[in-house]
Amino acid sequence: MTTATAALAGLPRHAVATPVCAARDATTEPVWVRRTLIGLALAFLGLFLFMPLAVVFHQALSKGVAVYWRAVTDPDALAAIRLTLLAAAIAVPLNLVFGVAAAWAIARFEFRGKSLLTTFIDLPFSVSPVISGLIYVLVFGLQGWFGPWLADHDLKVIFAVPGIVLATIFVTFPYVARELIPLMQAQGAEEEEAAVVLGANGWQVLWRVTLPKVKWGLLYGVILCNARAMGEFGAVSVVSGHIRGLTNTLPLHVEILYNEYQFAAAFATASVLALLAIVTLGLKAWVEHQQNSPEPVPFDREPQP
Repeated sequence: MTTATAALAGLPRHAVATPVCAARDATTEPVWVRRTLIGLALAFLGLFLFMPLAVVFHQALSKGVAVYWRAVTDPDALAAIRLTLLAAAIAVPLNLVFGVAAAWAIARFEFRGKSLLTTFIDLPFSVSPVISGLIYVLVFGLQGWFGPWLADHDLKVIFAVPGIVLATIFVTFPYVARELIPLMQAQGAEEEEAAVVLGANGWQVLWRVTLPKVKWGLLYGVILCNARAMGEFGAVSVVSGHIRGLTNTLPLHVEILYNEYQFAAAFATASVLALLAIVTLGLKAWVEHQQNSPEPVPFDREPQP
């Protein structure tokens, strides 16, 4: 009941305000509960996130900037950086195309096997990355299904760049699709149907209606996919062969340096990965801010009656 309704009914104002205040008091936590939860969250982040990052950068610079720079610009380190960026540059666009196609099919159409497709999209979340790498070894290795055929045609997948790219694609393909599917299901298909009624074809609906509606969710999924692609270790470790300067990505190069007791070089290379992660988090925060910001209203728009 509003205040105006209460006045018409002959009720005093406090009859309306009191229940609201009582409900607010009943659903508001004590100050000490909020401060305790915030303190626990900050302590957890400081212990398990900020302190390890600080240790990485401290150890990376412990022997001076010159040693750090030599480790980062070492030919093997540069080759690992190039391979990491190459694998991400191939895997992310392919997963982008797959994610948009899968999300559009699941959110807009009813077909046999739809629930099975959704389950398969979630498969990399539940399968260990090491197992996914072993799957590619069983398929494309010398003793695998296609191994003899690949050897006869002088093609190499395992212990080469194609195997690294395939493993990276496998572990990262759910991210874009999983961001878009619930978003497109919540938005509905009314605008796409209206565009079709007005004469738009499929590509026009995709580029002018669907993608602009999901652009922030799409960018968010791409950022997460790229972060996982650059930091993947398990699946890539199985299929790479650890060939220094050829099939080592940044995480694998860090492991080799650490196992060789080159701690300063290992932490210096790890700091590059940490910097990439920080940049990714910054982009993620920016996308979340843009997604939650209200759309600006043009000044020339006439008020609706």
